[in-house]
Amino acid sequence: MKKFLSLMLTAILLLSLSACFFGVVAKETYPDGTLVIYSTGQPQFRKIYYEAFVKNQAPNVDVETVQIETMAAGRQKVSMNYLAGAYDDMPEVIMLDAIGIVDLASAELLLDVTDYYTAIADEFVEGAVSDATINGRIWGLPDAVRPQVLFYNAAIFEEYDVDPAMMSTFDGYVEAGRLLKERSNGEVYLSYVCPTTYTWRYWGRRGLMPQANAHIWDENGNVVIGQDEGTKRALGLLDTLYSEGLLYKTTMMQPPLYEATDNGKIATFYIGAFWDEFLRKNLTKTAGDWRVMNAPVFEEVGTGGAPVSTFFCLVDTGTNEYVQLVKDLWYDFQTNTEDRNAWVAEMERINGPYSNPVAVEMLAHPFWQEPSKFYGGQSFRKGEADGLSNPSANMVVTPQDAEADTIISAEIEKYVAGEQTMEQAIVNMGRELKIRIGKAEMP
Repeated sequence: MKKFLSLMLTAILLLSLSACFFGVVAKETYPDGTLVIYSTGQPQFRKIYYEAFVKNQAPNVDVETVQIETMAAGRQKVSMNYLAGAYDDMPEVIMLDAIGIVDLASAELLLDVTDYYTAIADEFVEGAVSDATINGRIWGLPDAVRPQVLFYNAAIFEEYDVDPAMMSTFDGYVEAGRLLKERSNGEVYLSYVCPTTYTWRYWGRRGLMPQANAHIWDENGNVVIGQDEGTKRALGLLDTLYSEGLLYKTTMMQPPLYEATDNGKIATFYIGAFWDEFLRKNLTKTAGDWRVMNAPVFEEVGTGGAPVSTFFCLVDTGTNEYVQLVKDLWYDFQTNTEDRNAWVAEMERINGPYSNPVAVEMLAHPFWQEPSKFYGGQSFRKGEADGLSNPSANMVVTPQDAEADTIISAEIEKYVAGEQTMEQAIVNMGRELKIRIGKAEMP
């Protein structure tokens, strides 16, 4: 009897401790309201995870995910609401890249997360917050670190007897495109080119430019893009591909691109790993034919694709009522292996978007090495992780880069439209940047 009572008392004590540390008592109390998250892509899929977590932690708080067309559009919306004093219309979170962080942090619209992240930094991949760090302070929590990779349709390469391995270098990539064009009588294009801003964004800033060790500014903020050898190397390669008719001209992320790809007209995509979600969602005829490999390299430079990081940035709304809830949500999404894996499995089932985690322990889980039917049995998740090896350094980002991107992209668009040569485009980029910006403020 005494032993039974002792066991009962021990159980009651353990239950009490559990309630204190993990139960209702330990939860923060948050006011009624809505936690708003701005994001590009398809944030409604993330909402599935976010809403379940928030409802468990704060049943009186709703989650609203707002799709923004571009990160620049999201930054502008946040800034305009702040300037108008419409603080209630500002989101608690906005997903940003390095340019966006520099822009909003310099305007004092983001919350500093240095102390919070530093205490847990060892749990995450090395360099996860490099692009979110300005003068030693961290302005965003890492959401994804995704490499530049090469997606290719293996069935096309087999049909025309072209070895995909030759695409390990950019010289080989161009030669593969020539062989495909010749052997298909011009029916198969190596890749695509877009008449809008996407060409600079994906072929340029995020792809060829960092791999070619190209620069917009020198170390003192002076404009150098018009004479920069790396820029000539990067955009010269794009010029070779386009001028030789190896790129299918169509608008990015629109049905004609997917239709042409599914019909076997486009053989590869040199782009960030995020493109996986668009392939899986939009391609049906060629599902199972696709593979992924590391990005080609410029032999004279020797480094692979530059990783593109996105960050979960806390907006300074003035009241900041849900800051701890946001931190807890981010941490759970990045470290709760069981729930994250279950969510990813559901995303694959419904062709929803997802990315590799940035937590070291989760990446080591066997789930992240599993084969994919869409990639013919290859593990895309492992392929994405492998793409982070031997990375090129990302381009230096300054507060002027958002405006610079607009100027540079306009010249690329005129090139794609046939209004000028690439040589003229590069010269014009330099001239316009000097006239309209002058000198950049280096970080």
